[in-house]
Amino acid sequence: MSKLKIAVQKSGRLHDDSMALLKDIGISIDNGKDQLKASAKNFPVEVFYLRNGDIPQYLKDGVVDVAIIGENVLIEKGNDILIAEKLGFSTCRVCIAVPKAMTYNSMNDLEGKRIATSYPNTVNQYLKEKGINANLHIINGSVEIAPNIGLADAICDIVSSGSTLFKNNLKEVETILKSEAVLAVSPLLSIEKQAILDKIQFRIQSVLKGRQSKYILLNAPNNKLQDIINVLPGMKSPTVLPLAEAGWSSVHSVINKNQFWDVIDELKNKGAQGILVCPIEKMVL
Repeated sequence: MSKLKIAVQKSGRLHDDSMALLKDIGISIDNGKDQLKASAKNFPVEVFYLRNGDIPQYLKDGVVDVAIIGENVLIEKGNDILIAEKLGFSTCRVCIAVPKAMTYNSMNDLEGKRIATSYPNTVNQYLKEKGINANLHIINGSVEIAPNIGLADAICDIVSSGSTLFKNNLKEVETILKSEAVLAVSPLLSIEKQAILDKIQFRIQSVLKGRQSKYILLNAPNNKLQDIINVLPGMKSPTVLPLAEAGWSSVHSVINKNQFWDVIDELKNKGAQGILVCPIEKMVL
């Protein structure tokens, strides 16, 4: 049976998050130090550890079948490649930043300026949309230092926390795009390997749904049961079980983690007691 070739970034936060996801979907990878590829013990998968910037071309050429890659890299180097799934981790944004001392009111302040970046295609497209003419200086590496050494008036780079910009005396002024890790697919993927990918994607969706949700259990007085149930969205409807104490029921449901505190406050106001919230490892719909 053919093995599905999955590319992941060879190091860094995206690598760690990607390997954690593969582990969560039950794919066991034996990867020793400095290995360029490794096979799964229990699934027809090979993992290739590659430079993030090289992955789009490997996908186009069919050297790898799928990849876990930053969406920003695909937009820069492979915007014709299909995204099968957004994965919700390794989030960042591609931003334009200028020295803190520079007065900045709008994009017009970048007219005729020099912008250092590793994302020329992305920046050029954005500047074109805004009707701004600027000169790009392409840098592969530490872009943030460019204004400090007189190489550029501004930069465009990926930003996570903003601490690197702060250390280099820069401030964000424009957000070009927001990015996260995605599952990208080669246009040359075979039907046989598509079947393997379908199984992997099903598992990924189950894990991601679990990460986005919380399992909630609570005790409800029967005279307020319907009001409490109305607060809970659940998957279809909450599970309701009678308690040993007459007049009370146990209610089980699932809530979105982003709505967690609002739901909890409303449940308490409706009379819910003994509220217990648990993480969900996987959720199969």
